[in-house]
Amino acid sequence: MDSASQPDTPGGEPPSKLSSLLGLAIAILTLTLPLFMVAHFSTVTGVTPDPVLFTTPTPDRR
Repeated sequence: MDSASQPDTPGGEPPSKLSSLLGLAIAILTLTLPLFMVAHFSTVTGVTPDPVLFTTPTPDRR
């Protein structure tokens, strides 16, 4: 069998315009939505966590 020869049957129908547009919309959302979410939630101001204060135990004095 010759590997360079074309198959006897065609690969199928070309994708429709609607499926191409849907795939493009999904690809754009997949690439841009995470960047938008990181940018939006990383610039939240006014929310500062309280500092955690650790106390060291002191030995009892008699």
